[in-house]
Amino acid sequence: MPTLFDPIQLGAIAAPNRILMAPLTRGRSEAGHVPVTALKADYYSQRATAGLLIAEATGITQEGLGWPSAPGIWSDEQVAAWQPVTAAVHAAGGRIILQLWHMGRLVHPDFLGGAQPVSASDTTAPGDAHTATGKKPYEPARALRLDEIPRVIADYVHAAKNAIRAGFDGVQIHGANGYLIDQFLRDNSNFRTDAYGGPIENRIRLLREVTQAVADAVGTDRTSVRLSPNGETQGADDSDPVALFTAAAAALSEIGIAFLELREQKDFGNFGKTDVPRVSPHIRKVFPGPLILNQEYNLERAEADIASGLADGISFGRPYISNPDLVARLRADAPIAPDNFRTWYSPGAEGYTDYPVLAREDA
Repeated sequence: MPTLFDPIQLGAIAAPNRILMAPLTRGRSEAGHVPVTALKADYYSQRATAGLLIAEATGITQEGLGWPSAPGIWSDEQVAAWQPVTAAVHAAGGRIILQLWHMGRLVHPDFLGGAQPVSASDTTAPGDAHTATGKKPYEPARALRLDEIPRVIADYVHAAKNAIRAGFDGVQIHGANGYLIDQFLRDNSNFRTDAYGGPIENRIRLLREVTQAVADAVGTDRTSVRLSPNGETQGADDSDPVALFTAAAAALSEIGIAFLELREQKDFGNFGKTDVPRVSPHIRKVFPGPLILNQEYNLERAEADIASGLADGISFGRPYISNPDLVARLRADAPIAPDNFRTWYSPGAEGYTDYPVLAREDA
């Protein structure tokens, strides 16, 4: 029976344990969405004891990136800035992949020179966008035309190739959390009547085509996907999540991706929305490859889901903000240090690379 601390093969990546660092948006990029190399090199290398680091959501194009100070991976300058980061992780004995991000309708026109954001359909996301000048209401998105979809797929491929060029060990396609691919997946944000809308087999088409194209470009064994069968997310929801996400997972299994990560609500304690059932048991039946689960895990729940065979690994998000040595803390069943929300997206080292490790706390 595997444990959280046993090794696992994730496609081409031999992970020494089953503790993954989930992708976490943290900012710390400069003009042109160029990563602040020294800060990011420190941040990720500090956490290199994870079985695998999934680096933060990173824009594949300016069209798809609507978060202040978030990094990109479409330009040579961005690639060059990422290269010392991946080198630092590898020098520390770690493994790191990059999450490829297109935010779709969640990009405010401020990031696009006033142009409309794109989505599956003509819709407007609820709530406010984070912009360089503060929060602003989301504005109406336009539906991607059929003749634009090949270009979007090509953007994912270009970004994936750039990620490998930057030294990443692989990529993860962000198909979760109400962003572009998720907007195509869910029936309350996709009202198309063409080959990309209507029945589930059409709504998963963009996910399938993007994943296949990326896998063809960088290898199926270096391609993974994140989905979020967790109820409403940033305005995106579906009337039949079990049918939708099992179909998506089955399609990804056919492609042969390295692993699938799921962010889902949980039924335990006060975490998550208890009225949203877990979809992972259904996905487990159709996806025999490595399945990574995420969302509000502690050591006990992580070990239980791995021992039962529901999960092959667990990705931890917020605990990794303030616990660069999370693997050691979990192994010792030591306290998890709290993080400081005020510094999640601030520009400097505070709350980013200055959290102490367990040995220093005990000294």
